[in-house]
Amino acid sequence: MKFDLVVIGGGAAGFFGAIQVASMKPASKILILEKSSKLLSKVRVSGGGRCNVTHSCFNPSELSQHYPRGAKQLKTLFRSFHAKHVVDWFSSKKVILKTEADGRMFPITDSSETIIECFMAEAKRFGVEIQVNAGVTAITREGESFTVETAKGTKLETRKILIATGGNVNHSFYKWIVDLGHTLVKPIPSLFTFNDQDKAFIDLMGISAPEAEVKIAGTKFSERGPVLITHWGLSGPAVIKLSAWAAEYLHEINYEFVVLVNWIGSMKEEQLRVHFAEIRKARGKQTIMANPLFNLPYRLWQRLCQLSEIGESKIWNEVAQKNLNKLLEHIIRCPFKIRGKTTFKEEFVTCGGIDLREINVDTMESTLVKNIFFAGEVLNIDGETGGFNFQAAWTTAYVAAQSIVR
Repeated sequence: MKFDLVVIGGGAAGFFGAIQVASMKPASKILILEKSSKLLSKVRVSGGGRCNVTHSCFNPSELSQHYPRGAKQLKTLFRSFHAKHVVDWFSSKKVILKTEADGRMFPITDSSETIIECFMAEAKRFGVEIQVNAGVTAITREGESFTVETAKGTKLETRKILIATGGNVNHSFYKWIVDLGHTLVKPIPSLFTFNDQDKAFIDLMGISAPEAEVKIAGTKFSERGPVLITHWGLSGPAVIKLSAWAAEYLHEINYEFVVLVNWIGSMKEEQLRVHFAEIRKARGKQTIMANPLFNLPYRLWQRLCQLSEIGESKIWNEVAQKNLNKLLEHIIRCPFKIRGKTTFKEEFVTCGGIDLREINVDTMESTLVKNIFFAGEVLNIDGETGGFNFQAAWTTAYVAAQSIVR
């Protein structure tokens, strides 16, 4: 069983790389090997089953700033293939993408199956072979070619290899890559939500603050955006983004920390004190609890007042300064004792992976083993939530494919 290219991994980067090679060199004999029984599994579940294909950011430099790890390398790579190229490529396959208010881009069908069907059709059109339940156990060099051994005991011969297995927090997942001589940067979770130890807000699950700021106490880690209260703690774009940038730090402290939520995001302490004084002057006889400020959800405002020991009947003229101080604290520095995280198995991203210093960024070829290329999350590259991880997959796969064909 001889091939020009064996792609290891039947996910986003693997399929995109295989299709690109096949389109540039149609005579190539290409095989995709997928360890599990499911192809394109992350594509299927991404964005709640809608597939967040990329992000509407068409400047390579700006785009690269959304990656806690791999930003420097991606800044170079995005000059060759960035979000606009992705939009155009899908458009050429009759798959139209739309942009949502937060910049995320989805197929207009709002279905990940649109993307999967596109990839499967392209793979079929170019005669790309696919094997599932075919995890790789070893790669050995035989002169100018490689022998790829699978868990089934099959041995495949190929001239070139594209490794696009995705990420995994289990070290053994990378064993056969490490056996090639590559270095593994410790893989740990990224993009997760925070588990609130005290669960003081558990009954408010489903309530969100659209413009909040989340900060890890005692650090410089801070992010702004929507925050969602869940039955286990805190979620939403700001929290998940924060988990990416602080992934290594949070792993080191075993996910036990205090997070401070500023429910109104933009306003600082002194501004809020002035605002309280103005309200007291203008609306002194108004009950505090019944009239939420800053468009905060009523039940959230009610809880902040309760935590500040401000009763239902208390009006602005009567409230003690110490209670106003407490309310101010709960609005801009509401503490949550976090113990543990929640990762969504199919969607979580790995911080860590194969060391980028062992990859030629201009070609995505291994600097240790000629004719072995890498793409996607198997590398020590990961981005924020919002389509950035798929963009890294498309870009690295495209650059690898060009090099494979050359």
